[in-house]
Amino acid sequence: MRLFHPLAFVLVILSSLVNASVTVYQIPLGHATTTAASANYTAAAVYDPYVLTPPPVPSGLTTQFGIQLSSSSAAVQGLSIPQKGSFMGFSIEFTVINQIFGVNATYLQVPFLNLMAALRQRAGEVHIRVGGNTQETAVLVDSLPGGVMVAKQHGTTADVTATPTLLYTAEVLYTMANISALVNTKWFLGIPFNDTNNLRLGIAEVGEAALSGPGYLLGFQVGNEPDLYAAHGVRPSTYSPSDYFGEFGLVVAAINNDGNIPVKNNLIAPSITGGWTPESVWNTGLVQSYSSSLGALAVEHYPTDNCFAVYGIGAPVTPQDVFQNFLNHTSGINIIAPYLNSTSYAQANGMPFIMMETNSASCGGLPGISDTFGATLWALDYGLQMAYSNFTGAMMHVGGQDVYYNPFTPPPTNQSMYHQWTVGPVFYSAIVITEAFGPSGNAQIIDLQANSDSMFTPAYAIYENGAPVRLVLLNYVSDPSGASAYTATISIGGSAVGQGNATPAQIQVKYLVAPSVSEKSNITWAGQTFGGTFQSDGRLTGSESVQTINCDQSSNTCQVTVPAPGAALVFLSSSAYSESGNPSSQTFSTTTVTKSAKTATINPSVLATSNGMSGSTWELGSTSKGDISAGMRNSLSVVSVVSAAVLSTGMLCTLFWS
Repeated sequence: MRLFHPLAFVLVILSSLVNASVTVYQIPLGHATTTAASANYTAAAVYDPYVLTPPPVPSGLTTQFGIQLSSSSAAVQGLSIPQKGSFMGFSIEFTVINQIFGVNATYLQVPFLNLMAALRQRAGEVHIRVGGNTQETAVLVDSLPGGVMVAKQHGTTADVTATPTLLYTAEVLYTMANISALVNTKWFLGIPFNDTNNLRLGIAEVGEAALSGPGYLLGFQVGNEPDLYAAHGVRPSTYSPSDYFGEFGLVVAAINNDGNIPVKNNLIAPSITGGWTPESVWNTGLVQSYSSSLGALAVEHYPTDNCFAVYGIGAPVTPQDVFQNFLNHTSGINIIAPYLNSTSYAQANGMPFIMMETNSASCGGLPGISDTFGATLWALDYGLQMAYSNFTGAMMHVGGQDVYYNPFTPPPTNQSMYHQWTVGPVFYSAIVITEAFGPSGNAQIIDLQANSDSMFTPAYAIYENGAPVRLVLLNYVSDPSGASAYTATISIGGSAVGQGNATPAQIQVKYLVAPSVSEKSNITWAGQTFGGTFQSDGRLTGSESVQTINCDQSSNTCQVTVPAPGAALVFLSSSAYSESGNPSSQTFSTTTVTKSAKTATINPSVLATSNGMSGSTWELGSTSKGDISAGMRNSLSVVSVVSAAVLSTGMLCTLFWS
């Protein structure tokens, strides 16, 4: 048993110390059918060099068009509900958290903290779901051999995805609490649902104790993709929405009778993925029957899959044939269409509606698509379309080494001494969305159906407090000649809409660009990048480039050119730019660790104020065994007197003194 000292909390942050395998999959991912030279690539999917040919430039593309905005949201029909900058978060597979978060509550991954800090600086907070298939079989234990906090038992489940039984300790929840204290992450967790006759509520009991008090706990999923249970062989073939309704009721009753779970109204359902329609679940009366227990409604969805290459299930997919399906505005619209009724239903019932798990393709993503700039643009457009359609959040899924779609990936354990992290293209999408919505929580978005609703040049406007503040302009066309770049002429107010001219004297623009939609690593956001494979410590590098464009107020117009391919975030006022486009630069600075010859430093003020509170307000949980409340009583009230020291191992040791 390890106790935190009652007078000092020691946090050692290192870039990689790992003790377990890195993926839930037991079958290597593959390319299905392809003729590319890299078809025989057998190493980890996340580093696959496979490159597709961009689709041809579409004919008849209009490259000059106008965008007319109302100067008042009162005149805008179809604006979304208010959205937060934390709209796009991450769904992290339970089995890989020790790779991503760190070894335990004391040893945290610096690159992960830096990545989350980048989002928190722009949005104020970050939302993360820990779960996936492995949440269903998770078992809380007192301890594990070697002191690890997560371990897998393969061959102990019979479902077709070969999901292992996951053993974990309470250290997982304290690790999450310490991450939250540093970068203000907030968490969704999942209650194991594989055996409702013997419910395991430990994750709720410990989760509430460790995370709920400081406001870090968002809720608990009850079931992960229950509409697939029958197909996966974990429920009878007749399993239906009414059966789920009954089992959900068992969880509600158990939680209501559990004194160690004080919060009774933060359950999330049904987290289905397309096997059932949402309406078939609503029609059971679940929301009305359990309204006092529900905190949110949720679904999960992937537009396609790579399951044949992984498990031999379904039909093979040739990435080159489907690449173009991701490179247009219609993609996101079609994905969301089945849920429009449900977002309205959720609003009518006063519930958030969350896309709890999504990405480009299930079963690990598609090579040459999920790991390219094309996916960056697709996820950006898809995320904004979800927000416009009144989802309240979307979690991009993160797996291990053998997936293509990861927003971020630590290096393999045996390479951690000389390799850094790999930041995937989809993380750039999250950065842009956080800046587009900002930290106010009042951002309302509308799809402008720009350029005669061209599927290649979508555009969105964001309003705050009644006024337009930002635009997001996208260009899906991949054209190295430059001929397919377009110029949008923006007007705010004016006689065309019966308002006074309101176009500002100047605007500021940040660009998201890459040479091609097939590009994997040469991606920049406002001139900065996270680098390529094994190159990132979680911090943007390079000089930031923000373009200032002078407008013609006499004609009430501003012109913005968007490269092909690329996207532009347009700030319509200096205050809009200051709010989210010019974040503070505080990060968790470190060199590559586990090398005794290297050193690491961290600005103490980062830890003193990193979650927006003074150190005296922090409550960091104990890992003591026994009664949960007792463990929390031993937690440390941290003050803002901080000292940093570098150990001989290269680990960063930060001491919080009371």
